[in-house]
Amino acid sequence: MSVLPSSGSATYMDSGNQNPDTFNNFFERWLVEQNQHLRELVAASRQQSSVDEQSLRCLVQRVLDHYEHYYKAKAKWSKQDVLAMLSPSWISKFEDAFLWIGGWRPSIAFHLLYSKSGMQLEDQLDELIRGMGRGDLGDLSPTQLSRINELQTKTIREEKEISEKMAKHQESVADSSMVELSHLVSEMMRKGDEDGVDVEEDKVESAMESKEEGLKEILLRADDLRFRTLKTVIHILNPIQSVHFFIAAAELHLRIHEWGKRIDHKHHQPS
Repeated sequence: MSVLPSSGSATYMDSGNQNPDTFNNFFERWLVEQNQHLRELVAASRQQSSVDEQSLRCLVQRVLDHYEHYYKAKAKWSKQDVLAMLSPSWISKFEDAFLWIGGWRPSIAFHLLYSKSGMQLEDQLDELIRGMGRGDLGDLSPTQLSRINELQTKTIREEKEISEKMAKHQESVADSSMVELSHLVSEMMRKGDEDGVDVEEDKVESAMESKEEGLKEILLRADDLRFRTLKTVIHILNPIQSVHFFIAAAELHLRIHEWGKRIDHKHHQPS
């Protein structure tokens, strides 16, 4: 499933790689790796009868580690340029329109799970009637469904708390200190008092840095919830179900990214 005023020019130091890199390049490489994982997942799902459970567990863990690598890289980058992470230039405008605090809304994981489960359940109804399930997401047990429902309730509650914190922080842009500072600087500009404006620059930088620090904290909380939700869903599912969930997540992410880029290209073409 699923992340600079100028993202293309800023640099990111990948762990173990001392060469400067852009997060945009990192993301493009991550997508290539996600495509490779998708091929492996699809192959495993089609060879389910001949693939042992331990091999499936290793594949699932490798894919989960790939997501974790993404969020670790994003956390490092956020320390340098949190505004870029909240308005990413490496995704399409369509994707950007559906972002929740710089990424996918955690509760979407459950919509994805239930959608894929319903599709696979419908596809194997005849087999289920004969007591011959396939072991995929159409075969979720009552215990699994109960645990997923509990996780969904908890996730939505945390999601709401973070949304409210973000709303409160956004409102702080118009608090008394910001209004007073903006009025003071505006008055100096109207009077042509450039020296006075320069003197107030430290206050302006301090005020803006404070707002950015608040955004960093909120983004980290949102990304933490995203990854915890994904990790816990995978722990509830068995290995082959996890394979099918990751297939659905990758297909959705990659195709929406591709379709969104296509729309961007279409809109930039001369009429």
